[in-house]
Amino acid sequence: MAETKTTVTAAAAKTTTSHQPKKSSNLFAALAVPICLVIGVLFYIFVLGSPANFQGGVVGGHPVEEGIGKWFGTVYQGGPIVPILITVLLICLTFVIERFLYLSKAKGKFSGAELVRKVQYHLANKNVDAALAECDKQQGSVGNVIKAGLKKYKEMISNTELDTDQKILTIKNEIEETTALELPMMEKNLVFLSTIASIATLLGLFGTVLGMIRAFASMATGGAPDSAQLAGGISEALINTALGIGTSAVSIIMYNYFTTNIDSITYAIDESGFTLTQSFAANHK
Repeated sequence: MAETKTTVTAAAAKTTTSHQPKKSSNLFAALAVPICLVIGVLFYIFVLGSPANFQGGVVGGHPVEEGIGKWFGTVYQGGPIVPILITVLLICLTFVIERFLYLSKAKGKFSGAELVRKVQYHLANKNVDAALAECDKQQGSVGNVIKAGLKKYKEMISNTELDTDQKILTIKNEIEETTALELPMMEKNLVFLSTIASIATLLGLFGTVLGMIRAFASMATGGAPDSAQLAGGISEALINTALGIGTSAVSIIMYNYFTTNIDSITYAIDESGFTLTQSFAANHK
């Protein structure tokens, strides 16, 4: 009978502490993509395609010879793929800023490794409340996970129904459940950057192919090739290539930067879980 009672209590303890997954709709992404598309198209038509960027005010003609209009007019000649590439670049920059702000908050006011050291010190002195106070000061993902684990740690100290192994397992489960809620939020929207890293290059190559088709078409007229059309086709090809490669490079660099930061936070979370279970095993046998 005693064995049955312990099993039921352990199950009940786990059920009580189970976290419910948060149902978060990605409204930001749903709004950001179409807004970036509208801005990209309008920028292409009204800014890059402004008559002031071309000699004689003829849109699509020769760009002006100096100033920012020269560059705007040149990019405008890249053709219909340019507004799509501008949209992709805007989407990339939008999610780079969004992830940077979120991960800066997730890191907390000081590093997770420093928090783990402080928690280890307080637990060694059997001062759980001081350890909880340090988590409140950190205000990051590592602090959230450790705080949940410490609350369960404190609860298990006074628990007389479970043995030590069951208490450690309960603390470990609490940490794992809290971690399962924190990690998806840190990795959220990174799929946009990984996708853009591939798509931007492909779109640039597609624009390049269209530009080369136009360039070779100007040489297939049967007479002398139209140098203006030939130069325009080559220019269109190179502009799309540059935009595609540049956008892809930004996306790859920032994706790797964010994943590196997430890995460091994850390592601190894993270390914190090990710290809590080892501390409990050593101090509360």
